[in-house]
Amino acid sequence: MNLRHSRSHRCGAPARPVELKEGGGWTAYDLAPLQLATLAEHPKLLDLHPESATRWKLRAKDHVGSVRLGSGHGTVQLTITPKVPVDRLLHLVAYAPDRVRFYPRPVTAEPRPDLLPALAHTFVSAAGHALGQGVLHDYRETDDTLPVVRGRIRHADQIRRRPGVPVPLEVVYDDHTPDIPENRLLLAATLRLLRVPGLDPGLRSALQRLTARLDGVRVLPAGARPPQWTPGRHNARYAHALALAELVMRGGSYEFADGRHLAVDGMLVVMWRLFEAYLARAVGEALRHRVGGRPEAQDRGHFLDTAGRHPLRPDLVHYLPSPHDGVQRPAAVVDAKFKTRPQRDDLYQMTAYCVRLGLAEGHLVYASGSEGVVEVPVGEGRLRIFRHVVDLSRPWRELAATVEALAESVDTARTVRAA
Repeated sequence: MNLRHSRSHRCGAPARPVELKEGGGWTAYDLAPLQLATLAEHPKLLDLHPESATRWKLRAKDHVGSVRLGSGHGTVQLTITPKVPVDRLLHLVAYAPDRVRFYPRPVTAEPRPDLLPALAHTFVSAAGHALGQGVLHDYRETDDTLPVVRGRIRHADQIRRRPGVPVPLEVVYDDHTPDIPENRLLLAATLRLLRVPGLDPGLRSALQRLTARLDGVRVLPAGARPPQWTPGRHNARYAHALALAELVMRGGSYEFADGRHLAVDGMLVVMWRLFEAYLARAVGEALRHRVGGRPEAQDRGHFLDTAGRHPLRPDLVHYLPSPHDGVQRPAAVVDAKFKTRPQRDDLYQMTAYCVRLGLAEGHLVYASGSEGVVEVPVGEGRLRIFRHVVDLSRPWRELAATVEALAESVDTARTVRAA
């Protein structure tokens, strides 16, 4: 991930704007031959159908976002608007940033309230929560030149730099400091968002308060890479904010490109993959907080056959210690489906998961539709396949509450069966 510093970025040749909607119908556009050729090179992004010699009907597939394609007179800026509001999309991305593909070439985007300001609002909320318990500190080994001893004297440096001179001293000591990678990343994202034009005064003030909270943290030099951080218990409360900060840093530079528009890097999201990753991590985290154990998102450790040739691919398997021997074994299985209605194949798939994992219930999670349960006879017993709904159109706070309720339902089904 490269940090772009504060300088204008030209978008190159004028781009033919093409705007489509996720899940929408056909939209007609007049396209020059080179522009058509550019779009035809990306069949995974959209469908093309001729209406006349120069007019084509376009329809988006399963990606959302904006990306600049082609070059010269064939340059096209393709924007696919998601069905869900931007703040919900960013809420999902924060749980699954690795499911977003970023493109190094800039696209143009007007500073509308439903784009970058939405990202700023989400980041401010997450960063405020992360810093609510205080700014994270850690120990850092520091080399310094001091008139008195602090820590240990670096004898080799002292002799090399000041032979025969008693002071000042070359020392090394451990400094308990807020100047750590996590805080540097938060500060860098905050400063970048402050350069977004069109932010309302309240949001800009909130970002400025974040910079004040991060006093003592170094500002990244121009052209430096965003700092790398390692998730752990010590920085768990920062995780959501750091994921959004990485999104900000990878998302491009928000300086004016031509006096009227912003230059941002292209970003594309495959919605069904994002939904699967979000559900697996969010529900797994909620289950871990509720009952303990170990969630395994995208678990690939199980197979349908004894030879291990046909892997199973559930989105989440949650493990709990067995009451008999303490060994962690599968206790729940969850699979997400970015569909409007359930299909019979989903039931077959979940039945296979339950049988191979030794579970009496499984959980299918859809992005819309109705909830229910299907009972499947297996041998002398039966298994239950629950159908849940997580509606992405709901406000993100309600969305988070829905995930918590889903985790409770998964746990309840398990405990009722065990009883």
